[in-house]
Order: sequence, then structure tokens, then C-alpha cells
Amino acid sequence: MKGIILAGGSGTRLHPATLAVNKQLLPVYDKPMIYYPLSVLMLAGIRDILIISSPEYIGNYKNLFGDGSALGLTIAYAEQPKPEGLAQAFTIGADFIGDDNVALVLGDNIFFGAHLTDLLASAVARKSGATVFSYRVEDPERYGVVEFGEGGKAISLEEKPEKPKSNHAVTGLYFYDNRVVQLARDLKPSARGELEITDLNRLYMDAGDLFVEQMGRGYAWLDTGTHDSLLEASEFVRTIQHRQGIQVACLEEIAFHQGFISPDQAREAGERFKKTNYGRAILNAVNMPNL
Repeated sequence: MKGIILAGGSGTRLHPATLAVNKQLLPVYDKPMIYYPLSVLMLAGIRDILIISSPEYIGNYKNLFGDGSALGLTIAYAEQPKPEGLAQAFTIGADFIGDDNVALVLGDNIFFGAHLTDLLASAVARKSGATVFSYRVEDPERYGVVEFGEGGKAISLEEKPEKPKSNHAVTGLYFYDNRVVQLARDLKPSARGELEITDLNRLYMDAGDLFVEQMGRGYAWLDTGTHDSLLEASEFVRTIQHRQGIQVACLEEIAFHQGFISPDQAREAGERFKKTNYGRAILNAVNMPNL
């Protein structure tokens, strides 16, 4: 399976903070925003990753990650000249995807939970169909909304409905079989001129091939599209890290535990960042693995 991070857009809701920098490069507490969605793909065991961003910012991601080898990954890059909907990721990334299944995560989404890796493993294990993740919210009209029928089966999907049929929002994490490439190519733009991910998911639902993993109590899903939500996400990460003494989305630590990099590679990264809690977490993972 391959992974795509969609890190495009102009970030107008975060102006003027994003006038000179891509939103997904802004810090969420102590690390770049894009570290968080990348960590989710890594926790799912995905090592071949495509980062899609605007032409003016793609070089910043290349400077940040290079070819991905420092994390035991293979990272490629593609430009999104103009944002035309989330499903555009699959037309831009078609050659990268090839004959593989693919996961898409939005570059401004943060996921956290003790059993997150179990949910990810369930999605990866499904060789056909699509898997999305729902999360209960107070303001579902801001999101794509899924309605459940008997047995927890999705029976309707709506994009930002005025009168939501449930409080379950579809989060920015999606797993698809290889059919998604052709389905995305065949999608018609919506009334707002975009290739809607909800329309894509509805095709799988109508075929009986849409699976919904519900993120219940014990999970956190945060998007960072406004100044307030960006601050709230930073406060959340800070609270978890200070209270539990762990790092959220420490990429080298995850890479080490996943077997993507060797102890020596992890130790080298930890030494590079040793003046920070981030670096010390990497060193602790290598030197005190049972801590």
C-alpha cells in the first residue's frame, strides 16, 4: 500500500500567518504540522509516500524530508497547480499509485488514540473497498457527514449539509483499493467546481464497498484550519506530552519502532535534536526501549 499526504491549498483562513508559508509547515506546538499526518501513515506501516503541494511550496517539503531515507521511507513529490478538490489527489498521484492500494491523509489533520494502530491495521488489511473514519462532533454541518443504518453500515453521505442526519463527521483519513484512480478520473466536478471526496466515497457506498471505522471515546481528531483550532491542537499536544512524558508524532521514534531505521540511524537523529524533548525521546527509545 502507498500513501498520499495532500498538503496544498492557500490557507486563507489562517491569513496573514500563511501569506509566506504553506499551512502544513506551520508548527503545531513543537513540530511542523505535516509531521502528524505523516506519522499516521508510518503507524499504518506505509513506507512509499507522495506529498502533494502547491508549486511555490513543494521545495520546502523537499528540504524538510529529502528522499525520506532518513526515516526509512521513500518520499516522492508532486505539484498541485490549483486546488480542485480532495479527490484530485488520485488523478495527480495516479502514476505514483500504479497498481497498488492507497491511503490518503489530509495535511492538516491530527489523530491520536491508544488503539489507533489497531484501526489502521484493520483498514490496511482490507484488500478491496474503501475505509473511512468517523468522529462524533458538535458541528457536523462543517464536515462531510455519514449516517448509519442497522449494523453500523453507512447509508448516506453528505458534504457540509445544512441539516445533518447525524453527528458523525468523516475525518481526513481514507483507505482505498486501486479502483479509486479510475473512479476519481471519472468524477464530475461539484457545483463548487471541485472533485469531492464525498462523491468518491458515495460510489463505494452505493456498491456496498464502503467500511466506516468509528473513532469513539479515547480518540482525538483535530483539524487545524483556523487560528483557534491551530492553537487548540498545539495545547492538546503540549498537554499530552507534558503529562505523559511522551512525544506525539516523533517520526524517528516511530521509524525505529516500526523497524524502518536501525538503532544507529535513530541514535544519530536523537543526537541531532538532543537539545529538545523530541531528540531525547528518540534517544530514550533506542537506549531504554522498555521505558
